Formats: sequence, C-alpha cells, structure tokens
Amino acid sequence: MNADKGRQFVDTNVFVYAYDKENGIKQNLARKLITNLWENNRGCVSIQVLQELYVTVTKKASTPLPPETALKIISDLGEWTHHVPGVGDIIEAVYFQQKYGISFWDAMIINSACKTGCTVLWTEDLNSGQVYGNVTVQNPFDRKD
Repeated sequence: MNADKGRQFVDTNVFVYAYDKENGIKQNLARKLITNLWENNRGCVSIQVLQELYVTVTKKASTPLPPETALKIISDLGEWTHHVPGVGDIIEAVYFQQKYGISFWDAMIINSACKTGCTVLWTEDLNSGQVYGNVTVQNPFDRKD
C-alpha cells in the first residue's frame, strides 16, 4: 500500500473499516492508509462519501459511533480536497455506469475521483487494477506489499 502517488480518493468502505473494531486487520490497514494520506496531504473525498460514512458508522456499524464522534470525523475529513457533485456529474456518472457496467453509486465515486485529479481510488468495491479514465482502483486490503 503506497500513498505517495499524487492525489488519492478514498471510498466509504475504507473509512468504515478504519472505525470498525470488529475487523482488526482491515482496521489497521485502513488506518495506516488514511494516516499516510493525511501526512502527505494527498487524500480526497466526495460529499457522497462523507454522507455514506456518517450513516454507516452511526446506524449500520456493528458498534455504532456516537453522532458527535462521527461529526468530528466528518468535519476533519472536510479539510481534505473534496468534490461536491452537480447535475453534470450525474450525467458523467451515467456515462461511466453504461460504459463499464458498474453501479451508479460506484460511477459517482469514480467521477468524483476524476474531478479531484486523483490517480488512485482506494476501495474494495471495484476490481483492483481496473482503470477508469485516469484513475486506477487499488484495494487497500490486498496484502501484496
């Protein structure tokens, strides 16, 4: 896992694992990646990621976080480069969805990664190594390095 490749977009699932006490290995890997991106000022997110993160860690997690804790996390991540999608982004996401046969929500994430100038998208939801435009998907939980 290398966070020295320019701007990098982090999908919701990686953040969720960073706060999931039920999965120690994935939690450690997610925290290591996020810390590295913080230290190198390379992390990017979208409003979609922040919304999904809040709902997931406060409502769906095996051990939900208090809303105040989740709000602090969201507020801190607001310091990262972030993308606020508009109507044009929805249209572009539909293009990605149709071209690559992926879900609309994954297409929105890819579009946001492109819009923030990222070269890497960290997620476990798409095929690691797959390239979408200028963005390459990497799974932070693939333990190859």
